[in-house]
Amino acid sequence: MKNALQAESILLGQKLNIWADNHMRLEEKEQRAATLPDDFVKEFFAFVSKVSLQLVDAKDNFYGYFFFQMGKEIRLNIGSATAVTFKDAKYVMYFNPFIFLPLTIEQMENCIRHEILHIVFQHLQRARDLRDHYSKLALNLAMDIVVNTYLHPLPDDAATLDWVNLQYHLYLTPFGTLENYVDEIETALKNREKTTTVTDDDNTAQTDILTKFDPLRTHDVWNEADTIDAQLLGRFTEKYVDSANHGQVSDHLANAIAAIKDSNRTLPWHFYLKKLAGTVASGNKKTTARRNRRQPDRLDLRGELRNYKAKIYIALDISGSISDDEFKQAMEEVFQIVREYKTEITVIQCDDQIRKVYKVRTIKDLMARPAGRGGTSYSPVIEYANEHKIDLLLYFTDGKGEEVLRTKPSGYKILWLIGGNGDSLSLKEPCGLVKYLKPMLEETPASEFFFVEKGGYSMNNQEDISLIF
Repeated sequence: MKNALQAESILLGQKLNIWADNHMRLEEKEQRAATLPDDFVKEFFAFVSKVSLQLVDAKDNFYGYFFFQMGKEIRLNIGSATAVTFKDAKYVMYFNPFIFLPLTIEQMENCIRHEILHIVFQHLQRARDLRDHYSKLALNLAMDIVVNTYLHPLPDDAATLDWVNLQYHLYLTPFGTLENYVDEIETALKNREKTTTVTDDDNTAQTDILTKFDPLRTHDVWNEADTIDAQLLGRFTEKYVDSANHGQVSDHLANAIAAIKDSNRTLPWHFYLKKLAGTVASGNKKTTARRNRRQPDRLDLRGELRNYKAKIYIALDISGSISDDEFKQAMEEVFQIVREYKTEITVIQCDDQIRKVYKVRTIKDLMARPAGRGGTSYSPVIEYANEHKIDLLLYFTDGKGEEVLRTKPSGYKILWLIGGNGDSLSLKEPCGLVKYLKPMLEETPASEFFFVEKGGYSMNNQEDISLIF
C-alpha cells in the first residue's frame, strides 16, 4: 500500500513541477497569481485522504480521527510541508505540495502528526503569551523541537533538538518545556553575530510560492487564527480530542489531553468577577482637599471623600436554556463577592428586548423569570447600559444571539457567563471576558436553594487571571 502511495506522490510531484514551469513562464508575461489547477487540487486531496487512512489504520489512530475533523486547504507560501490554524470556528490544516510531495509516506504521516501535536500541546494559545517577548524564529524553533521529539522519521530539514543544539551551540535536553527552550534559543540568537544556515531576519520575501523548508515561515498562518478567548479555544480542542480518542494513546498524548480537560473543567468565573468588582468598587478615599472631620485643626491629617456607588447590572437571557437553579446558584456567588463592596445591583430580564428591570439587595429579591417571548439579542441591553453609565455588566446567556452588536459598550466592562446548553458566544467581538458556568450536578428545587450552606471556594484549581479587554 505504501509503495503504491509513494509512486502516486511521485506522479503528483511531476505534474506539480510541470505546472510550476508553465506558471513561471506565464508569470513573466502576464503576472499571473499562483493558483493550482482544480484537477490537480482534487487529485492531491484524494492522495492526502489515502495517507490519512494509513493514520487511522495505525496503532496510534488518534491522529487519523483527529485529522478527519479538520479542514484541509493548499497554501503555497507556507515554509513547511504542513501548517495549522484555527479559522472559521474549526481547525484547518494547510499543505504546501512543493514541500509535502517529495517526502516519504512515513514523513508525510509525521508532518500531519506534527501539526496535531501543536494543537494538543496548546501551542496556539501559549504562543500568544510568548510572541511579544521572543522573536518569531526562536518561538518557531522551540515549538517545533518540542513536537519533533516524539516523531520519527522526520523530513531531512526538520528542526530537531540535535539540529538546534548544533546550529546555535546549545545543550538543550529532550523533553524540556516550550518556555525554557524559547528562552535558551532567544539568548543564543542575541549572542550570535551572524548565521549561515538559518537567518533570524524577519524581512523574508513574501513570495507566492515556497519550495523549501523555512523555519521563519512555518507558523505564519497562526496570525490568521480567529481571535477568540483561550478558554473557548480549549473547549473546541477538547471536542476534537474526544471525537478522536478511540483507543489507547501514548503517554505524552494522554498527559496533554488530561491537561486540556483539567484546564477546561476549571471555570472559576467568580474569581474574574471578584477581580472586576474590585476595580469598580467604591467607598471612602483619603484626600488633601478636605480637612479631617474629627480633627479639623490637624492639617497633617487627610480628610475623606465618599465615592459613588458602583453600578453593577446583571442581564438574564430569559429565552435561553439557563435554568432558574443555575442562575440562582450563580447569583449567590455574585452576592458573596460584591457584599464587601459598596455596590448597586440591577437585574435586567431580556430576550430580544428588555422585558423587566429591577434592583436587588439579596438573593431573596430575585423575581420569577417569565417565559421568553422571542430570540436573543444582546444589543438592547448594551444600549441600555450605555445610557445609564454603569460600571460592570454581567450577562447570563446560552450564547445563542447575534454575531455583531449594533452598539459597542462604552465606559464599562462586560463578563459574559455562558450556561445552559451553550458552548460558545455567538458574538465575533465580545468586547469583554467570556466564561462558562459549571454545570450543576443535579437540579435543586428553588424552595431548597436558600438553605444550602456554602463552605467557600477551593483554591486548588485556580487558573491564571488576565483582565485584558
